[in-house]
Amino acid sequence: MLSEVWGDYILLVVRQKKHDDILELLREEGAEAARKAQRGLIIQPGAIGDCILTLPLAAFMKETLGLGAVDMLGHAEYIEFLPGRSCIDGISAIDSVDMHRLYAERQEFDVADRDPLISIFSGYAWIATFLGEPNSDFEHNLIYTANCSGSAEVMTLALKAPKDFAGHVTDFYTQQCIVQAGLSATPEQAQCADYLIKATHADVARGRELLKETGLDPAQRPVVIQPGGGGLKKCWHLDNFLAVSQTLKSRGLEVLFLLGPAELDRYSKSVIQKIGGVSPCLAELSLTQVLGLLSCANAFIGNDSGITHLAAGLGVRTFALFAPTDPSLYGPIGPNAVIIKNSARTFADKPSLRAQKRLVEAVLA
Repeated sequence: MLSEVWGDYILLVVRQKKHDDILELLREEGAEAARKAQRGLIIQPGAIGDCILTLPLAAFMKETLGLGAVDMLGHAEYIEFLPGRSCIDGISAIDSVDMHRLYAERQEFDVADRDPLISIFSGYAWIATFLGEPNSDFEHNLIYTANCSGSAEVMTLALKAPKDFAGHVTDFYTQQCIVQAGLSATPEQAQCADYLIKATHADVARGRELLKETGLDPAQRPVVIQPGGGGLKKCWHLDNFLAVSQTLKSRGLEVLFLLGPAELDRYSKSVIQKIGGVSPCLAELSLTQVLGLLSCANAFIGNDSGITHLAAGLGVRTFALFAPTDPSLYGPIGPNAVIIKNSARTFADKPSLRAQKRLVEAVLA
Protein backbone atom coordinates (compact mmCIF):
# COMPACT_ATOMS: atom_id res chain seq x y z
CA MET A 1 0.00 0.00 0.00
CA LEU A 2 2.81 2.41 0.94
CA SER A 3 4.62 1.65 -2.32
CA GLU A 4 1.48 2.48 -4.32
CA VAL A 5 1.13 5.87 -2.57
CA TRP A 6 4.80 6.60 -3.08
CA GLY A 7 4.51 5.71 -6.77
CA ASP A 8 1.52 8.03 -7.20
CA TYR A 9 3.49 10.82 -5.52
CA ILE A 10 6.47 10.37 -7.85
CA LEU A 11 4.16 10.36 -10.87
CA LEU A 12 2.55 13.59 -9.65
CA VAL A 13 5.98 15.25 -9.22
CA VAL A 14 7.05 14.18 -12.71
CA ARG A 15 3.84 15.53 -14.25
CA GLN A 16 4.22 18.82 -12.35
CA LYS A 17 7.81 19.17 -13.59
CA LYS A 18 6.73 18.54 -17.18
CA HIS A 19 3.98 21.12 -16.71
CA ASP A 20 6.49 23.68 -15.38
CA ASP A 21 8.92 22.89 -18.19
CA ILE A 22 6.20 23.42 -20.79
CA LEU A 23 5.21 26.75 -19.21
CA GLU A 24 8.84 27.85 -19.19
CA LEU A 25 9.23 26.80 -22.81
CA LEU A 26 6.10 28.76 -23.74
CA ARG A 27 7.41 31.80 -21.90
CA GLU A 28 10.75 31.55 -23.73
CA GLU A 29 9.01 31.14 -27.08
CA GLY A 30 6.77 34.11 -26.31
CA ALA A 31 9.77 36.26 -25.39
CA GLU A 32 11.54 35.19 -28.61
CA ALA A 33 8.45 36.01 -30.68
CA ALA A 34 8.23 39.43 -29.00
CA ARG A 35 11.93 40.00 -29.73
CA LYS A 36 11.54 39.12 -33.39
CA ALA A 37 8.53 41.43 -33.62
CA GLN A 38 10.67 44.43 -32.63
CA ARG A 39 11.92 46.51 -35.53
CA GLY A 40 14.69 49.04 -35.94
CA LEU A 41 15.03 51.99 -38.34
CA ILE A 42 18.12 53.71 -39.72
CA ILE A 43 17.68 57.21 -41.16
CA GLN A 44 20.48 57.49 -43.74
CA PRO A 45 20.34 60.57 -46.01
CA GLY A 46 23.65 59.82 -47.72
CA ALA A 47 24.55 58.54 -51.18
CA ILE A 48 25.13 54.94 -52.33
CA GLY A 49 28.49 54.49 -50.60
CA ASP A 50 27.22 55.90 -47.30
CA CYS A 51 24.22 53.55 -47.37
CA ILE A 52 26.36 50.49 -48.09
CA LEU A 53 28.81 51.37 -45.31
CA THR A 54 25.82 51.52 -42.94
CA LEU A 55 24.98 47.83 -43.52
CA PRO A 56 27.39 46.52 -40.82
CA LEU A 57 25.63 48.83 -38.33
CA ALA A 58 22.25 47.40 -39.34
CA ALA A 59 23.53 43.85 -38.84
CA PHE A 60 25.03 44.83 -35.47
CA MET A 61 21.74 46.38 -34.33
CA LYS A 62 19.85 43.24 -35.29
CA GLU A 63 22.20 41.01 -33.35
CA THR A 64 22.89 43.03 -30.19
CA LEU A 65 19.54 44.77 -29.77
CA GLY A 66 17.58 41.61 -30.54
CA LEU A 67 15.65 43.07 -33.46
CA GLY A 68 13.62 40.98 -35.85
CA ALA A 69 14.08 43.45 -38.70
CA VAL A 70 15.84 46.70 -39.57
CA ASP A 71 14.49 49.16 -42.15
CA MET A 72 16.19 52.13 -43.79
CA LEU A 73 14.78 55.59 -44.53
CA GLY A 74 16.80 57.25 -47.28
CA HIS A 75 16.85 58.32 -50.91
CA ALA A 76 14.93 55.62 -52.77
CA GLU A 77 17.25 55.59 -55.78
CA TYR A 78 20.17 54.65 -53.50
CA ILE A 79 18.52 52.04 -51.27
CA GLU A 80 15.77 50.41 -53.33
CA PHE A 81 17.94 47.36 -54.09
CA LEU A 82 18.76 46.54 -50.44
CA PRO A 83 15.70 44.49 -49.30
CA GLY A 84 16.12 40.85 -50.28
CA ARG A 85 19.83 41.34 -50.98
CA SER A 86 21.16 42.59 -47.65
CA CYS A 87 20.33 42.74 -43.93
CA ILE A 88 17.93 45.63 -44.62
CA ASP A 89 14.36 44.33 -44.53
CA GLY A 90 12.37 47.32 -45.77
CA ILE A 91 12.89 50.85 -47.08
CA SER A 92 11.04 54.17 -47.07
CA ALA A 93 11.72 57.14 -49.35
CA ILE A 94 12.96 60.12 -47.38
CA ASP A 95 11.62 62.47 -50.07
CA SER A 96 8.09 61.33 -49.24
CA VAL A 97 8.40 62.38 -45.60
CA ASP A 98 8.08 65.95 -44.27
CA MET A 99 11.38 65.63 -42.44
CA HIS A 100 11.84 69.42 -42.46
CA ARG A 101 9.08 69.66 -39.87
CA LEU A 102 11.37 67.96 -37.34
CA TYR A 103 13.78 70.91 -37.55
CA ALA A 104 11.19 73.28 -36.01
CA GLU A 105 11.88 74.72 -32.58
CA ARG A 106 10.74 72.20 -30.01
CA GLN A 107 8.40 74.70 -28.34
CA GLU A 108 6.51 75.12 -31.61
CA PHE A 109 6.58 71.49 -32.75
CA ASP A 110 3.43 69.41 -32.55
CA VAL A 111 1.85 66.41 -34.24
CA ALA A 112 -1.85 65.75 -34.40
CA ASP A 113 -3.66 62.43 -34.21
CA ARG A 114 -3.12 60.34 -37.35
CA ASP A 115 -0.31 62.67 -38.41
CA PRO A 116 1.70 61.09 -41.30
CA LEU A 117 4.90 61.67 -39.32
CA ILE A 118 3.62 59.42 -36.54
CA SER A 119 2.83 56.59 -38.95
CA ILE A 120 6.33 56.80 -40.49
CA PHE A 121 8.03 56.14 -37.16
CA SER A 122 5.42 53.92 -35.52
CA GLY A 123 6.28 50.35 -34.63
CA TYR A 124 10.01 50.92 -34.17
CA ALA A 125 11.72 49.99 -30.91
CA TRP A 126 15.04 51.58 -31.97
CA ILE A 127 15.78 54.43 -34.36
CA ALA A 128 19.32 55.40 -35.42
CA THR A 129 19.46 58.70 -37.29
CA PHE A 130 22.30 60.29 -39.24
CA LEU A 131 20.18 63.44 -39.53
CA GLY A 132 20.24 66.06 -36.83
CA GLU A 133 22.58 66.65 -33.91
CA PRO A 134 22.56 65.31 -30.35
CA ASN A 135 20.35 67.37 -28.02
CA SER A 136 19.04 69.39 -30.97
CA ASP A 137 15.45 70.38 -31.75
CA PHE A 138 15.47 67.72 -34.48
CA GLU A 139 16.40 64.96 -32.05
CA HIS A 140 13.86 66.16 -29.46
CA ASN A 141 11.08 66.30 -32.06
CA LEU A 142 11.99 62.89 -33.48
CA ILE A 143 11.88 61.32 -30.02
CA TYR A 144 8.52 62.97 -29.33
CA THR A 145 7.07 61.76 -32.65
CA ALA A 146 8.43 58.22 -32.36
CA ASN A 147 6.94 57.84 -28.88
CA CYS A 148 3.48 59.00 -29.88
CA SER A 149 2.64 55.47 -31.02
CA GLY A 150 4.75 53.44 -28.61
CA SER A 151 8.07 53.33 -26.83
CA ALA A 152 11.12 53.98 -29.00
CA GLU A 153 14.79 54.60 -28.26
CA VAL A 154 16.51 57.14 -30.54
CA MET A 155 20.24 57.33 -31.27
CA THR A 156 21.69 60.33 -33.14
CA LEU A 157 24.88 59.24 -34.92
CA ALA A 158 27.58 61.26 -36.67
CA LEU A 159 28.01 60.37 -40.35
CA LYS A 160 31.66 61.43 -40.61
CA ALA A 161 34.31 60.13 -38.24
CA PRO A 162 36.68 62.61 -36.55
CA LYS A 163 40.13 63.03 -38.07
CA ASP A 164 41.83 61.31 -35.14
CA PHE A 165 39.64 58.20 -35.30
CA ALA A 166 41.79 55.08 -35.71
CA GLY A 167 39.71 52.53 -37.57
CA HIS A 168 37.16 52.11 -40.30
CA VAL A 169 34.04 54.27 -40.41
CA THR A 170 31.88 51.16 -39.93
CA ASP A 171 33.60 50.66 -36.55
CA PHE A 172 32.86 54.30 -35.74
CA TYR A 173 29.15 53.75 -36.35
CA THR A 174 29.16 50.61 -34.22
CA GLN A 175 30.98 52.29 -31.34
CA GLN A 176 28.47 55.16 -31.34
CA CYS A 177 25.65 52.61 -31.18
CA ILE A 178 27.26 50.80 -28.24
CA VAL A 179 27.68 54.01 -26.25
CA GLN A 180 24.24 55.46 -26.93
CA ALA A 181 22.39 52.17 -26.44
CA GLY A 182 24.29 51.45 -23.24
CA LEU A 183 25.46 48.06 -24.47
CA SER A 184 28.15 45.96 -22.83
CA ALA A 185 29.19 44.55 -26.20
CA THR A 186 32.60 45.25 -27.69
CA PRO A 187 32.83 46.76 -31.18
CA GLU A 188 33.54 44.13 -33.81
CA GLN A 189 35.78 44.99 -36.72
CA ALA A 190 34.07 45.02 -40.11
CA GLN A 191 34.62 41.51 -41.38
CA CYS A 192 35.96 41.62 -44.93
CA ALA A 193 34.95 37.97 -45.34
CA ASP A 194 31.30 38.98 -45.17
CA TYR A 195 29.27 39.68 -48.28
CA LEU A 196 27.28 42.81 -47.47
CA ILE A 197 25.11 42.32 -50.57
CA LYS A 198 24.05 39.15 -52.37
CA ALA A 199 22.79 39.19 -55.94
CA THR A 200 19.67 37.18 -56.72
CA HIS A 201 19.30 34.71 -59.58
CA ALA A 202 17.21 37.34 -61.37
CA ASP A 203 20.06 39.86 -60.96
CA VAL A 204 22.56 37.47 -62.55
CA ALA A 205 20.18 36.70 -65.43
CA ARG A 206 19.67 40.44 -65.98
CA GLY A 207 23.43 41.01 -66.00
CA ARG A 208 24.00 38.25 -68.55
CA GLU A 209 21.36 39.76 -70.83
CA LEU A 210 23.07 43.17 -70.62
CA LEU A 211 26.39 41.63 -71.62
CA LYS A 212 24.78 39.87 -74.59
CA GLU A 213 23.16 43.13 -75.71
CA THR A 214 26.61 44.75 -75.62
CA GLY A 215 28.03 42.00 -77.81
CA LEU A 216 30.03 40.32 -75.04
CA ASP A 217 29.99 36.65 -74.10
CA PRO A 218 28.77 36.36 -70.47
CA ALA A 219 30.97 33.29 -70.03
CA GLN A 220 34.05 35.50 -70.50
CA ARG A 221 33.14 37.59 -67.41
CA PRO A 222 34.58 40.99 -68.33
CA VAL A 223 36.54 43.45 -66.25
CA VAL A 224 34.16 46.36 -65.61
CA ILE A 225 35.67 49.84 -65.37
CA GLN A 226 33.83 52.87 -64.02
CA PRO A 227 36.12 55.86 -64.62
CA GLY A 228 34.04 58.47 -62.79
CA GLY A 229 32.76 59.27 -59.34
CA GLY A 230 31.24 61.97 -57.19
CA GLY A 231 34.12 64.49 -57.15
CA LEU A 232 36.75 65.33 -59.76
CA LYS A 233 39.58 65.16 -57.22
CA LYS A 234 38.59 61.56 -56.48
CA CYS A 235 38.75 60.53 -60.16
CA TRP A 236 41.87 59.07 -61.74
CA HIS A 237 42.69 60.70 -65.07
CA LEU A 238 40.54 59.12 -67.81
CA ASP A 239 43.55 58.41 -70.02
CA ASN A 240 44.86 56.09 -67.31
CA PHE A 241 41.70 53.98 -67.47
CA LEU A 242 41.81 53.87 -71.26
CA ALA A 243 45.44 52.74 -71.22
CA VAL A 244 44.68 50.06 -68.61
CA SER A 245 41.75 48.83 -70.73
CA GLN A 246 43.94 48.51 -73.83
CA THR A 247 46.62 46.62 -71.90
CA LEU A 248 44.13 44.21 -70.34
CA LYS A 249 42.55 43.54 -73.74
CA SER A 250 45.98 42.81 -75.19
CA ARG A 251 46.34 40.17 -72.46
CA GLY A 252 43.13 38.46 -73.58
CA LEU A 253 40.66 39.96 -71.09
CA GLU A 254 37.29 41.43 -72.02
CA VAL A 255 36.76 44.98 -70.74
CA LEU A 256 33.52 46.92 -70.38
CA PHE A 257 33.18 50.60 -69.41
CA LEU A 258 30.30 51.67 -67.18
CA LEU A 259 29.21 55.32 -67.20
CA GLY A 260 26.90 56.75 -64.56
CA PRO A 261 25.00 60.07 -64.38
CA ALA A 262 28.07 61.96 -63.13
CA GLU A 263 30.18 60.82 -66.08
CA LEU A 264 27.47 61.59 -68.64
CA ASP A 265 27.22 65.13 -67.25
CA ARG A 266 30.99 65.56 -67.11
CA TYR A 267 32.15 64.01 -70.39
CA SER A 268 31.54 65.53 -73.80
CA LYS A 269 30.05 63.50 -76.62
CA SER A 270 33.48 63.15 -78.23
CA VAL A 271 35.01 61.82 -74.99
CA ILE A 272 32.24 59.22 -74.66
CA GLN A 273 32.86 58.18 -78.28
CA LYS A 274 36.57 57.89 -77.47
CA ILE A 275 35.79 55.54 -74.59
CA GLY A 276 33.51 53.45 -76.80
CA GLY A 277 36.29 53.22 -79.37
CA VAL A 278 38.54 51.53 -76.82
CA SER A 279 36.04 49.12 -75.21
CA PRO A 280 32.27 48.50 -75.21
CA CYS A 281 30.42 50.96 -73.02
CA LEU A 282 27.14 50.89 -71.07
CA ALA A 283 25.41 53.99 -69.70
CA GLU A 284 22.17 55.13 -68.08
CA LEU A 285 21.62 51.88 -66.20
CA SER A 286 19.47 51.67 -63.09
CA LEU A 287 21.21 50.69 -59.87
CA THR A 288 19.54 47.27 -60.03
CA GLN A 289 20.88 46.77 -63.57
CA VAL A 290 24.36 47.80 -62.42
CA LEU A 291 24.14 45.27 -59.59
CA GLY A 292 23.23 42.54 -62.08
CA LEU A 293 26.07 43.54 -64.38
CA LEU A 294 28.62 43.51 -61.55
CA SER A 295 27.45 40.06 -60.44
CA CYS A 296 28.63 38.79 -63.85
CA ALA A 297 32.01 40.58 -63.78
CA ASN A 298 35.41 38.97 -63.41
CA ALA A 299 36.71 42.14 -61.72
CA PHE A 300 35.84 45.78 -61.19
CA ILE A 301 38.07 48.85 -61.36
CA GLY A 302 36.87 52.20 -60.06
CA ASN A 303 37.54 55.32 -58.05
CA ASP A 304 36.28 56.11 -54.57
CA SER A 305 32.61 55.94 -55.56
CA GLY A 306 29.30 54.36 -54.61
CA ILE A 307 29.56 51.76 -57.39
CA THR A 308 32.99 50.72 -56.10
CA HIS A 309 31.42 50.11 -52.68
CA LEU A 310 28.63 48.14 -54.39
CA ALA A 311 31.09 45.94 -56.28
CA ALA A 312 33.12 45.24 -53.14
CA GLY A 313 29.98 44.53 -51.11
CA LEU A 314 28.91 41.97 -53.72
CA GLY A 315 32.20 40.14 -53.31
CA VAL A 316 33.44 41.04 -56.80
CA ARG A 317 37.23 41.27 -57.15
CA THR A 318 37.43 45.05 -56.72
CA PHE A 319 40.35 47.37 -57.36
CA ALA A 320 39.57 50.69 -55.64
CA LEU A 321 41.71 53.67 -56.59
CA PHE A 322 42.09 56.15 -53.73
CA ALA A 323 43.99 59.43 -53.56
CA PRO A 324 42.59 62.32 -51.46
CA THR A 325 40.35 60.13 -49.26
CA ASP A 326 41.78 57.91 -46.53
CA PRO A 327 40.98 54.29 -47.54
CA SER A 328 41.67 52.97 -44.03
CA LEU A 329 38.67 55.04 -42.90
CA TYR A 330 36.34 55.03 -45.92
CA GLY A 331 37.58 52.14 -48.06
CA PRO A 332 35.10 49.62 -49.51
CA ILE A 333 34.23 46.51 -47.48
CA GLY A 334 34.39 43.12 -49.17
CA PRO A 335 36.29 39.82 -49.23
CA ASN A 336 38.02 40.64 -52.53
CA ALA A 337 38.57 44.39 -52.23
CA VAL A 338 42.04 45.69 -53.06
CA ILE A 339 42.90 49.30 -52.25
CA ILE A 340 45.43 51.03 -54.52
CA LYS A 341 46.58 54.28 -52.91
CA ASN A 342 47.91 57.01 -55.17
CA SER A 343 49.44 60.45 -54.81
CA ALA A 344 46.70 63.04 -54.44
CA ARG A 345 48.89 65.68 -56.12
CA THR A 346 48.89 64.05 -59.58
CA PHE A 347 45.95 61.63 -59.29
CA ALA A 348 43.39 63.58 -61.32
CA ASP A 349 45.70 65.75 -63.41
CA LYS A 350 47.71 63.61 -65.79
CA PRO A 351 48.37 60.03 -66.94
CA SER A 352 50.79 57.98 -64.85
CA LEU A 353 52.56 55.11 -66.59
CA ARG A 354 53.87 53.80 -63.28
CA ALA A 355 50.39 53.72 -61.70
CA GLN A 356 48.94 52.11 -64.83
CA LYS A 357 51.51 49.33 -64.70
CA ARG A 358 50.88 48.76 -60.99
CA LEU A 359 47.13 48.43 -61.55
CA VAL A 360 47.50 46.09 -64.55
CA GLU A 361 49.86 43.85 -62.59
CA ALA A 362 47.40 43.74 -59.67
CA VAL A 363 44.49 42.78 -61.94
CA LEU A 364 46.45 40.11 -63.80
CA ALA A 365 47.70 38.64 -60.50
